[in-house]
Amino acid sequence: MMSSIRAVGVDPTKQLATSSLVVGYALCSSLLAVINKYAITKFTYPALLTALQYLTSALGVWVLGKLEFLYYDAFNYDTAKKFLPAAVVFYLAIFTNTNLLRHANVDTFIMFRSLTPLLVAIADTLFRKQPIPSKLTFVSLFVILGGAAGYVATDSAFTLTAYSWALAYLVTIVTEMVYIKHIVSTIGLNTWGLVFYNNFLSLIMAPIFWILTGEYRELFAAIGSKAGNWFEFDAFLAVSLSCVFGLLISFFGFATRKAISATAFTVTGVVNKFLTVVINVLIWDKHASPFGLVCLIFTLSGGVLYQQSVTGAAVQLQRESVSNQSDDGNIGDEEKQLAKKTDGDDEN
Repeated sequence: MMSSIRAVGVDPTKQLATSSLVVGYALCSSLLAVINKYAITKFTYPALLTALQYLTSALGVWVLGKLEFLYYDAFNYDTAKKFLPAAVVFYLAIFTNTNLLRHANVDTFIMFRSLTPLLVAIADTLFRKQPIPSKLTFVSLFVILGGAAGYVATDSAFTLTAYSWALAYLVTIVTEMVYIKHIVSTIGLNTWGLVFYNNFLSLIMAPIFWILTGEYRELFAAIGSKAGNWFEFDAFLAVSLSCVFGLLISFFGFATRKAISATAFTVTGVVNKFLTVVINVLIWDKHASPFGLVCLIFTLSGGVLYQQSVTGAAVQLQRESVSNQSDDGNIGDEEKQLAKKTDGDDEN
């Protein structure tokens, strides 16, 4: 029995690959939040900034594919139609995120980002028919939420504009977490194909948001008067870093989504913000008090507690599966023995 459980255990090679993807996503996500804050400070055009990120990612995949460094699924109109709703949600999530960072500090972003695991767990249960999270899982999610909220409450100043963008970001990121998990599981594209489709379709949508937000007027006025700071080296460096990390997080993000659950992916995104906070304390003049750092420990503890809860549930599920398989096997043996006995009786 125990050997059967070991047989269905986690493959060490697969576990290492999954861990590598999670670490890569965590590093990119942690650094990108700070890099985007730096970029939007030096380059105050959020719609254009996101468009440049999409262009870099889509063009990067296309060029590397032509050079045969990687393989991606070529563009197909029917596939694009199926993927378009996910690309729209993804664009809105990135767009609201960039505007949130423009109008608020990183701490505010972290607080609202920390709300997503709880909401994603609920959405997974309601819309994707996933099993109801255990009590321990819900406790861990509330610990993450409480720790992050306590951290931000120590010294963050909120405005109506920042809260409006934060609410919009919260709605779109929860939708994106759940819906794109469904898309990547069913559409049949490989990881680089997902990166290409997502960024290429988002790039096509970019001009619509330039017009809707009126950003094109600010951009043309800055070009005409040569008053914009986007020709300066600092702005160029910030935008370049943002674009490169945008490509990296596209790959690690989609690959990680395939490897773990939507809620686990979301929790990873929240817990890795610890590194974001450390960097934020080092480079910005606004940071939390020592009490805020204690709240961070609670957030990290919630992440560890969540990992323990889902790991325990997975082991229990494996044991029940093995037990059922064993019972089915015993039933099958009994049926075979009964059939042989019946055949023998018929022959007699």
